Amino acid sequence: MKIVICGSMTLAQKMLEAERELQSRGHQIILPEFVREYAVLENAEDRHSESAKNKVKYGLIRQYFEKIRESDAVLVLNEERHGIPDYIGGNSFLEMGFAHVLVKEIYLLNPIPKMSYTDEIRAMRPIVINRDYNLIK
Repeated sequence: MKIVICGSMTLAQKMLEAERELQSRGHQIILPEFVREYAVLENAEDRHSESAKNKVKYGLIRQYFEKIRESDAVLVLNEERHGIPDYIGGNSFLEMGFAHVLVKEIYLLNPIPKMSYTDEIRAMRPIVINRDYNLIK
C-alpha cells in the first residue's frame, strides 16, 4: 500500500520512525517535503517555524494534496501538543479532509482527540491503530 504520513513537523523524527516501521511491512511511504532536514533541527519549535515558511514558499499544501491523490491511505501521527492528548492540528485535519474527499483510507496513530472539530474527524471514519502498525493493511 502507498501511504502518506501526515502530522506536525514537530514530529519529524517520529515520521522517520513510522516510515521504517511501515516499510518493514512492505508499504511504500510518502513523507512531507523537508522532513529529513527538520528531523535534525535542535528542537520542535525550530522544526515548526521552518515548516510554516516552506509551506508558503514551495506551495507544500497543494503538493501534498497531489501526493494524497496518488496514494492509497494517509496515516496521521497525532501526538500530544498544546496540552491536548492525541492532537490533530489544522494542516493534518486539512490533509484528512483531502483523503476523505478522495476516498482514501485514513489511519490515526492514536485515538481521536477531544477538540472543537472532533465530530468532523469522526465523520471521516478514521481507523485508529493505537500504535499497532500491523493494523494497516
